[in-house]
Amino acid sequence: MPKMITAKRRDDETDKAQEFVKTNILFPASLLGLIAIVVGVIALGVQLWSGTYGWETFTYSSGLIVAGVLLGLIHTKYQQYLLREFPGYFANRMKAFTHRSIRKAKKAISDGDIEHRGRGFIPLWYFLGIVTFFTLSGLAVASGFLEPIAAFALPWAGYFWAKMFFWKGLVLPTGHKRK
Repeated sequence: MPKMITAKRRDDETDKAQEFVKTNILFPASLLGLIAIVVGVIALGVQLWSGTYGWETFTYSSGLIVAGVLLGLIHTKYQQYLLREFPGYFANRMKAFTHRSIRKAKKAISDGDIEHRGRGFIPLWYFLGIVTFFTLSGLAVASGFLEPIAAFALPWAGYFWAKMFFWKGLVLPTGHKRK
């Protein structure tokens, strides 16, 4: 009998964790990715219209998008690892949104601690990713071939669209997955 209860609880945690991913990772990523790509394309269009668009602009903008995709892929793979190995972490975060008091919400979030090798370096990796985006954008602007708005928006567009693409297995219901 305990095995059935434990299995049911794990399935419930996995469902709540997948719901958290859909509502708090995929939806914001799709919205922010759309905004970033529209801003980046408009900025590149303005640059094309002003006559400063060339092969170098194409190369720099493509490189920024690819850098964003690579960092988005790395972040998504880490989040998928957390979902697979620690579904309670995301489930507790989803449960925290249902609590009305802040104290209960903080307790629900703190119940799902993650312990794995290298956990202490995760904030450093996030910081290095953001610094990488700003550095690459700054280098593209300093070269004179890319406008600042496009240089800022394009890596974020690649990052958020990579998150959407590599989480696509959770977007489709289980009965509608393509083979």
